[in-house]
Amino acid sequence: MYPSQEEKEKIFETYGSGKTDTGSPESQIALFSFRIKHLTEHLKDNHKDHTTARALKALVGKRRSLLDYLIRKDINRYRAIIAKKELGIRK
Repeated sequence: MYPSQEEKEKIFETYGSGKTDTGSPESQIALFSFRIKHLTEHLKDNHKDHTTARALKALVGKRRSLLDYLIRKDINRYRAIIAKKELGIRK
């Protein structure tokens, strides 16, 4: 399930600079984390769904790339996003 428009606006407002901040790495990481959590729950019930497993791996890779970008560009922003426990990112 892809998040509704209201859920996305709430995510962008919480982790980005506003409701329409869709481009910042922090808001994209938060959106990917929401989708990763949903796909993980789906795969617990449907462990033979290989297409979803592949999509999950792709999303995790995209999120990792954005986190690596933040490490290179601004280590303080990276530490701030990692410190938010509700995203479920461990380091």
